[in-house]
Amino acid sequence: MANRAVKPLPLALTLGEPAGIGPDITIAAWLRRRELNLPAFYLLGDEALIARRARAIGADIRTAAVTPGEAVSAFADALPVVTTGERATAEPGKPDASSAPAALASIRQAVTDVREGRAGAVVTNPIAKSVLYRAGFRHPGHTEFLAELAAEDGRVPQPVMMLWSPRLAVVPVTIHVSIRDALAELTSALIVSTVRIVAAELKSRFGIAQPRIAVSGLNPHAGEDGSLGHEEQTIIAPALKILRSEGIETRGPLPADTMFHEAARSTYDCAICMYHDQALIPIKTVAFEDAVNVTLGLPFIRTSPDHGTAFDIAGTGKANPASLIAALRLASRMAASQS
Repeated sequence: MANRAVKPLPLALTLGEPAGIGPDITIAAWLRRRELNLPAFYLLGDEALIARRARAIGADIRTAAVTPGEAVSAFADALPVVTTGERATAEPGKPDASSAPAALASIRQAVTDVREGRAGAVVTNPIAKSVLYRAGFRHPGHTEFLAELAAEDGRVPQPVMMLWSPRLAVVPVTIHVSIRDALAELTSALIVSTVRIVAAELKSRFGIAQPRIAVSGLNPHAGEDGSLGHEEQTIIAPALKILRSEGIETRGPLPADTMFHEAARSTYDCAICMYHDQALIPIKTVAFEDAVNVTLGLPFIRTSPDHGTAFDIAGTGKANPASLIAALRLASRMAASQS
């Protein structure tokens, strides 16, 4: 008997902050599902919230309360919604007491669904960290929370935050910390472990046989041979020596101010930067509309739009779904690469 083709699993899309643009861009993406041939996804959240938001933005949609196993067949005719049991009552732009429980339940359930084989990847809508902090959330961001959810036998994996677009991919070695704390956290060991994860996943999930990795310096002009700082010589260069000895193709430390013009970008597959803004400013300049946040180093795939909750335009119909669409497509591509 011939083997039947295995249907791809749906993507688990989180609600994000209920008062933000997550519901808006979810609706907008689903409405373009046929035009763009989008992979099937289901939203983890409150069906009533989606119905209210659709009315607010004048979107003509149907929703369907489903299980993850029913999402693929429902997707063509209705936006599949898997309830989390947490009602979301927030109005656009106005987070309320339901915001944090609804957002966190959605993330937890998405991770559970992927780890238990009901979904192919987690795609997260934007959260409002300030809202979560007021409710007792203790993580710097999505990335670190997902790492805790991925813990096995008490061991939390190292999460690596990649911002990806067709024109540029970047990774900050230190993530959601102040500049002062980033300097204290930056070590050769952290650079080595970060680049190892990036190189491995560029191979396994992006299909790049021999990744080319560019590594920035920390100081202006990469330290000018020590005259503008010594971290390049004492922290970054020793890390690169270890990585090269392992067969990982790395260049650097490079001056960060000359790494991101078009000709330079063509020479590498990913740029490793030392702190958050050193990585995120260039990609948000080059690819603001279609950059995707990807968390590497986890036992499951996670992507996200590379923007925030945009409370000021929530419920107006003005939110652009391009980054969410890119996140859905990339998650589907990554899931297919490992299936």
